[in-house]
Amino acid sequence: MTPYLVEPWAWQESWDRQQEAYMPDREHRFTAMLDALDAVLDRRPPRLLDLAGGTGTISLRALARFPDAEVTLLDLDPALLAIAGASLGDRAEIVTADLGTPEWRSALPHQEYDGVLTATALHWLPGDRLGQLYAEIRDVLRPGGIFVNADHMPDDALPELTKRMTGRARERRQARYATGSMLSWSDWWARAGADPTLAPLVAERHAIYPTGHSPEWAPAVSWHVKTLTEAGFTEVGTVWRGGSDAAVAAVR
Repeated sequence: MTPYLVEPWAWQESWDRQQEAYMPDREHRFTAMLDALDAVLDRRPPRLLDLAGGTGTISLRALARFPDAEVTLLDLDPALLAIAGASLGDRAEIVTADLGTPEWRSALPHQEYDGVLTATALHWLPGDRLGQLYAEIRDVLRPGGIFVNADHMPDDALPELTKRMTGRARERRQARYATGSMLSWSDWWARAGADPTLAPLVAERHAIYPTGHSPEWAPAVSWHVKTLTEAGFTEVGTVWRGGSDAAVAAVR
């Protein structure tokens, strides 16, 4: 049962602003992801899996574009799932599962999906596990279905420029924090931990991730293309790029 959360839209908005400090072009990647999904849809209602969906950012945008979609949101974080559940209500099925093990698939309500979308989430997984996960994602897609992962994926050919761009982005982010125009990651979680409803869920989150997530790992986009191809996808390529981030699409 989803905890009663006062004004979930405000938590969604604050999460979006906090994330936009890291990714000012965040909405552009979502649009590109949904454009790619739209191109392969040949049935209604479409069935979508929002993988590591957090507060429901992708699900909300997908439902705005495809109102009849059957959406499943999967994540492990209890606090973020509470916000997602309060925002989405009965428009999506909320599933708790750990992508660190292959058993996550047993929690899904459907055997196959038209699209699997994820953004800025899988970089917490170690490389060997992410390679396994890509193959597992292929198995839950229908033939012709699409997987899109938007994440930190630097361009192999621009190593020095990428470092400079990342440094400038960090400077702009720190300026926003210093002026109070945006909350930092830690400040957002401090506020969530002070909310009467979210506080026990944030404590539960800390028990799940006692030292935080695994070390962030951001291989070049070529690694993702190669690994997805080896996982058995028929077409793999980049559908969006913004600075050191990219969205890679893979069609089963």
